[in-house]
Amino acid sequence: PSPKVIDLMGNKIAAKKAAEKASVPTLPWALLADGWASADLKKAGEKVGYPLLLKAAAGGGGRGMRLVASANEIDEKAESAAREAQGAFGSGEIFLEMYCEKSRHIEVQVLGDLHGTVVSLGERECSVQRRHQKVIEEAPAPNLSEKTRKALWAAAVALAKAVNYSNAG
Repeated sequence: PSPKVIDLMGNKIAAKKAAEKASVPTLPWALLADGWASADLKKAGEKVGYPLLLKAAAGGGGRGMRLVASANEIDEKAESAAREAQGAFGSGEIFLEMYCEKSRHIEVQVLGDLHGTVVSLGERECSVQRRHQKVIEEAPAPNLSEKTRKALWAAAVALAKAVNYSNAG
């Protein structure tokens, strides 16, 4: 992909905004303004609902991510997540996202050319993880209804097209 697309999709906040602009479903989430205060956190937490995840906008692998069960612990965990994100990725920017307790990690592979054509190459399940690092990847994802599978493929293709994604990803 182009450097512009890598920058866009490498930042979780920018990627979420791009997905919403392309009408691709996302989990409920809230952005924190620079210099956020406790009141901002609590207001954003109420918007998203508890439990929620605080997540680093940059990076991955669980760094800068904290599970928050209630408003009572959001201040401490947000400060900790931002510090870890700053140290790991050079950016302390964090956001809040709804936490799905019984979720699956499914990734869709896409292939795009320089003429705007994007196709799905299928999906893989990456739910078996240790410390937020994939241990097993299985393709195609097992026990996925055909309706859900096709909806995932369509969403991935729509997002890739919207950001002018080229190459494999």
